[in-house]
Parts: sequence; C-alpha cells; structure tokens
Amino acid sequence: MTKKKCRVSELFLYGAIYLCAAVSIVLLAYIIIYVLQKGLKSITPTFLTTVSSARKGTVGIAGNIVNTILIILVTMLFATPIGIGAAIYLNEYAKPGKLVSAIEFATETLSGIPSIIFGLFGMMFFGETLGLGYSILTGSLTLILMVLPLITRNTQEALKTVPDGYRNGAIGLGAGKWYMIRTILIPSAMPGIITGVILAIGRIVGESAALLFTAGSAKLLPKSFLGIFDKIFQSGGTLTIQLYLSATSEGDFDSAFGIAVVLLVIVFAINLITKKLTRRFDVTRNSN
Repeated sequence: MTKKKCRVSELFLYGAIYLCAAVSIVLLAYIIIYVLQKGLKSITPTFLTTVSSARKGTVGIAGNIVNTILIILVTMLFATPIGIGAAIYLNEYAKPGKLVSAIEFATETLSGIPSIIFGLFGMMFFGETLGLGYSILTGSLTLILMVLPLITRNTQEALKTVPDGYRNGAIGLGAGKWYMIRTILIPSAMPGIITGVILAIGRIVGESAALLFTAGSAKLLPKSFLGIFDKIFQSGGTLTIQLYLSATSEGDFDSAFGIAVVLLVIVFAINLITKKLTRRFDVTRNSN
C-alpha cells in the first residue's frame, strides 16, 4: 500500500522532461563553445582598449563599451526609481479598481510591444520632436519605456510575497505607512527588486533594434573625463549595434564574434551578480 506504482505515462513524462532539459543544456553549451572558438582569437588588449581607425590600422570596441555603460547608467538612473515607485503605489496605496487595472494592462501591453516599434517612436518623438537627434540620451529615453514594465512588474510581485503580518505588525506598533514601506517592505522584497533591475540591465545590454533608430552607431571615445557628459548628447553605438554592423555592413565576422564573446561574458557576470545579491539579501532577511 505504501509503495508507489510507476505508471508508463509517468515514466514517459519523466523521460520527456529530462530530455528537454538535456537538449537545452546541449544547445547552450554548443552556442557558447562555437562563439568562443570563433571569437577568442579576436580578444586582444588592443581590441578592448582602442577604437577602429583606418588611419592607425586598429580594430577596437573601447568606444562601444563606453557607450554601452553610459546608456545603462542613464537608463537605470531614471527607470529604477520610477518603476519601483509605480510598483509601490499600485501595490500599497492604490485601491483596486478601473485605474489600477488600466495601469496594469498598460504595463503588460508595453512589455509585449516589439522593440523596433519603441525605436521608431523614440526616433520620431525624442529625436525629431524634441530635437535630441541620434544620441545616447535619445536611446536611453527609449529604453526607459522598454524596461519600466519589467522593473514595475517584478517589484510588484516581490512586494506581494511579503507576508501581510509584517504590514499589520508594523502598523499595530504605531509605524506610519511610508516608514513601514521603507524599513520593512522594501528590505524584505529586495531580492525580487534586484532581480528585476538586473534583468532590465540585461535587456539593455542585448538591445539593438531600438538603439539603431535612436542612439546611432558612432564609436569614438570621449576626449576627456568631462567629455563623458557631452557624449550623452552625441551619437553612440553600443556593443550589439557594432556587432550587427560588423557582421552585415562591414563583413568583419572576426570582430563580430569577438564582440559576441564580450557580450557572453557580460551576460554571465550579470547572472552571477543576480544570484549573489539575491542570496545575500535572503540571508540578511532570514537572520532578521
């Protein structure tokens, strides 16, 4: 009576599950090995620290790396507080009704719109109407619209996982609502919030279609440290844009695979940082 009987259907389903997992692992391993074999030969100090120049005879992506970092910083500087603030309002302050449903429907719809449509909108509104042209700022403003739903929805789900007893206990002890949110809810939901933020950074790093319409493809380095601020208002191609141009317009597949290796390293680094930060906040929350 206590022994479980193995049915044929259960064995088939277990086998199918393990087969799917094995196929996923093999595909990932094959892609990584293939890209590394093609691109590692292009990874040199010159490739990582210089810009492409026909006069100097150099091929490098330093300018694209700087542009990618600038777009990430500018985008997250605005998207993070807006997304987290919107999630806190929807989850803690807004009363269930048509307005909340409309906002949630809008965020879900935004997350499903193809990125090239965001690029077209950003080019016409931020670039043409506001006169920003092809610039890192135009690309960042467009990416803010793209990553806001991701940050908002992840933060909402993270806040929903916090037990209601935390809220009731804090309010019962006389804490104000904002104090309770700031000192109890946000720290408790921090692993989920960080996951949403880092996933948004990953989407920014991998985006190309929207930035091709808005940020342009310039790959020059700033002339000085203060020139970084001027660079925000200038055209700047990211790593993914340069990969696309190298593989299509320029026909330089060695450089394209070299950039692919750099992007793989960045993606792995983002995943490792996500896991470590999540575990750290989980340990801190459990200890408290």
